[in-house]
Amino acid sequence: MILVVDSGSTKTDWIAIDDKGSVLFSTQTLGLNPQVLSSSILKERIINNYDLFQNRDEVSQLFFYGAGCGVESSSKRIEKIFKEIFCNAKLDIKEDTYAAVYSAFKKGDPSIVCILGTGSNCTYYDGNDIEQRIVSLGYVLMDEASGNFYGKQLLRSYYFNELPTEFIKSFEKEFKVDPDTIKENIYRKENPNTYLATFAKFLIIRKKHPFMREIIRKGLKRFIEHQILQFDNCKEVPIHFVGSIAFYLKDEIKEILDDYNLKIGNIIMRPIDGLLKYHKLQIDT
Repeated sequence: MILVVDSGSTKTDWIAIDDKGSVLFSTQTLGLNPQVLSSSILKERIINNYDLFQNRDEVSQLFFYGAGCGVESSSKRIEKIFKEIFCNAKLDIKEDTYAAVYSAFKKGDPSIVCILGTGSNCTYYDGNDIEQRIVSLGYVLMDEASGNFYGKQLLRSYYFNELPTEFIKSFEKEFKVDPDTIKENIYRKENPNTYLATFAKFLIIRKKHPFMREIIRKGLKRFIEHQILQFDNCKEVPIHFVGSIAFYLKDEIKEILDDYNLKIGNIIMRPIDGLLKYHKLQIDT
């Protein structure tokens, strides 16, 4: 049995296939980002899933693409957990940018591949290999145009009394916005980036409002200027986007890429579907 896994900070998609590429089962757990979760939480989220626990000894290969795995210490920590659970499996652990590339690319076609989900990232694919120029430092210092970035901007707007008055009551009704609750979730609890990303939906639903539109455009501009424009040939290749934020802001992304004379490629919500096709091709070859 082969497990193909795409993990963000919010959720993790798992698909099990046999040695002929037929799907045996698919399941989902909460996110498994080793940079923001303890080892005990990571392990608990896996073994509490019935399908994974019941089939753990049958797994011969595990391909894991995860947020937070671009740092060696984090990658080694989750590898240790997998070895304890999937004792018979050969492990292949890569950061989530590889999942984005494998799900979006056509072999031999150079492109830029971006992640816009709970977090954000960007990489260049030359047709064979991946080039990562900027290492992500996570939600505190980077992650422009991501769910947690937009959640942060919305919270700041509320507390700086910048949020339009017509949104204040609905914002307070939807979220607990007292300082103690916010600080508890950001500074004391697990997954502060995922918590911040929960606020992004409020902004996206109201994205046509000029105030929200401006927040969205500023985030996308920062992402383009800090990430995409680092590549000299960025205006010559298609730019693919993967992730829920990219999917729900696809019109805004197309619009702002036009402002920079950049070419839109594919916009994919769930990398796991493309990953499955990629690994099936590896079996066939």
